[in-house]
Amino acid sequence: MRPVERFAPSPTGLLHLGHAFSALMGFDAARAEGGVFRLRIEDLDAGRARPDFEAAIFEDLRWLGLSWPEPVMRQSARGAAYEAALARLGAMGLVYPCSCTRADIAAAGGAPQEGAEAGPPYPGTCRPRTGGRAAPGAAHALRLDMAAAAARAGALTFREIGAGPAGETGEIAVAPEAHGDVVLRRKDGAAAYHLAVVVDDAAEGVTHVTRGEDLFAATSVHRLLQALLGLAAPIYRHHRLIRDKTGRRLAKRADDVSLAALRSAGWSPEDVRRAVGLVRAGP
Repeated sequence: MRPVERFAPSPTGLLHLGHAFSALMGFDAARAEGGVFRLRIEDLDAGRARPDFEAAIFEDLRWLGLSWPEPVMRQSARGAAYEAALARLGAMGLVYPCSCTRADIAAAGGAPQEGAEAGPPYPGTCRPRTGGRAAPGAAHALRLDMAAAAARAGALTFREIGAGPAGETGEIAVAPEAHGDVVLRRKDGAAAYHLAVVVDDAAEGVTHVTRGEDLFAATSVHRLLQALLGLAAPIYRHHRLIRDKTGRRLAKRADDVSLAALRSAGWSPEDVRRAVGLVRAGP
């Protein structure tokens, strides 16, 4: 079976060296094995996603020498697939509505756990609603009853061929409970990161997921959802993060130097490869 890698950026800012590292690593791995490299646009954040940022993603990746099958998958067109997955989890009694605000959750001693953001797990304020309905007229998210979900799935592992933050590799035991009851659908009706990424990886036949070590812990949640939904589990390759001279992780929101800015400053794709420590694979 040919490997299928993917790179799935959000069009909410310009790509930087950290994105280049992840995309190039996945592309090189796919090419070395005669596989496929896919591009996916994760544009569920309608308030921040912009067409100009999406256009810049395509321009930057092509400048780096990457190519992919067309058309690309866009999450904004995948609502029906996410709702079907939610319905399946709901039929198992594993999903409940949550109307807590961020202030409510903070006051309860936790913090919201949406997408890939880190923080204390949700304290379970609305968990008694599992399998029930939200209060009439109340805006609500949908959360996974993590304890019930983990009990239903049983012991799980995922295969790691890279390394986690502490050097974890090989067969890794899943520990999703540390995340608490993650959000699967946000209050605005859009699917949340954990659900969307699992459903989309399966739909595209992804066999290998290459991404930063900051998402290593989230892989436990993804493996759990794959098991519950009867989806194949990819092989994971987590890599080190690219940091600035102070040791801070590069991030869009911090206005780190973009690939577009580096290109305008005269950098070449080979300069980018050298900067992130990648040697070109093949001719």
